[in-house]
Amino acid sequence: MELQINGRRTQADAAPATPLLWVLRDQLNLTGTKFGCGIAACGACTVHVDGQAVRSCVTPVSAVQGKDIRTIESLGSAEHPHALQQAWIAEQVPQCGYCQSGMLMAAAALLARTPHPTDADIDAAMSNICRCGTYQRVRAAIHRAANSVSSGASNTANQSAVNSADAQRTGSAA
Repeated sequence: MELQINGRRTQADAAPATPLLWVLRDQLNLTGTKFGCGIAACGACTVHVDGQAVRSCVTPVSAVQGKDIRTIESLGSAEHPHALQQAWIAEQVPQCGYCQSGMLMAAAALLARTPHPTDADIDAAMSNICRCGTYQRVRAAIHRAANSVSSGASNTANQSAVNSADAQRTGSAA
């Protein structure tokens, strides 16, 4: 089957019921998306499908054919980190780091639909589990990234990775 992942068309040889997570990790070698629980409870496997945060461990690959799939690998790069990645570092969010790719993808989806989230918006959107308990730092980092994006500090290419392909690109190089 043909999939659209991180802006590229690719082929996957998988049974229709195979979870997207395993296609990403095992067939396409996109290992930034993590396995945590297998029941959509923890959020370590969060990716974007048509701009929405979804748990890839319970999403059949057949359900995402013809849709825009974005993984953590598309969020930013070492040379041009996304505003959220910069904020994560500034706020010292990562501890063990295992949940971080899912957290970042959930936060990116939140900022794409709510550019200036309140604490309540963040609490409602961030249902990912962090065993290290960095929730207050996650909230601070999301606010920092929102302020950075609104002040034009985000990179246009990185912002487009957060938004769906037809979304408006904003910002300038950091």
